[in-house]
Amino acid sequence: MVNNPLRVAVVGAGYWGPNLARNFRANPQWQLIAICDLDRGRAEKLATSLGGVPVVTDLDELLTNPDLDAVAIATPARTHHPIVLKALRAGKHVVVEKPLADSRERGLEMVREADERGLVLMADHTYCYTPAVMKIRELIANGMLGDILFIDSVRINLGLIQPDVDVFWDLAPHDLSIMDFILPGGLTATTAAAQGADPLGSGKSCVGYLSLPLEGGAMAHVHVNWLSPTKIRQMVVGGTKQTLVWDDLNPQQRLSVYDRGVDLTQVSTSAADRAAATVSYRLGDTWSPALPEREALGAMTTEFAESIRDGRRPRTDGRAGLRVLSVLEAASRSLALSGAPSPIDSVPLSKEHAS
Repeated sequence: MVNNPLRVAVVGAGYWGPNLARNFRANPQWQLIAICDLDRGRAEKLATSLGGVPVVTDLDELLTNPDLDAVAIATPARTHHPIVLKALRAGKHVVVEKPLADSRERGLEMVREADERGLVLMADHTYCYTPAVMKIRELIANGMLGDILFIDSVRINLGLIQPDVDVFWDLAPHDLSIMDFILPGGLTATTAAAQGADPLGSGKSCVGYLSLPLEGGAMAHVHVNWLSPTKIRQMVVGGTKQTLVWDDLNPQQRLSVYDRGVDLTQVSTSAADRAAATVSYRLGDTWSPALPEREALGAMTTEFAESIRDGRRPRTDGRAGLRVLSVLEAASRSLALSGAPSPIDSVPLSKEHAS
């Protein structure tokens, strides 16, 4: 495999492109053969930092290269749709940073194009490839937490107010992609209710709360905020057996699993007879799983390569990105309705799962 690496180019040398380029360069499954950016000076600076990589400023010229297997796109979300379609129509596999597109409709067209051409379209949901989130997925899949009762996620900091998107579109894709990754069957909520505030008068929500009812009466809640003087990245996943807390800013103990919770035994079969329910509290041990030290983007680039080689869908494929977009659009509609729940458009099955 190392003797026959896949060849990739990074499109976009701005904020995220250098991180992608560095990880593709370091991964023996890949050969980084070009940096593409409209700003030649910026592209050359990145190329030089990597020990010398060819620079291209014309996307069409790049995509005509017959030696190119794949492209990694790190450009503004509004440009993802045309760039991805060009790359797919040129026969290239694609990984694109979050969000997949700037609308569900455009994202759906990208997913269908990849399906029709038998190419890999992958969403760079980077957090899903962190050791902590990979472990959360494993613990839930193994039944360690039991049935999921709730997910509560907080992502707040004193952040840069974006000129083109609100706080939901800027921060919530991280939390939504993680939920989609760790929940068996993905994020399957059918409605979203969003409340937002714009205390600065910026013209967009700077503080937001998003609620998603899950299967079996469970609830997911996301709190995002650009105005907090303190930075918090935390997710609590409560189950019938155990509850897990992920604190991304605590490198000594990112994951804690608590054998604590509430047990409710219904003595009576009458739903109205609440007095017949016996409540007991579990106060068991707390433990912290050991996690490897590994850069998430390195694992992401490996997953991209292996999905291409194996002819399979990557763990965070285009449909995962589409599920996140569907929730974000429902949240935007809910905001326009003063917080009333809005339906989440379903994501069509892939050809391999269609009946």
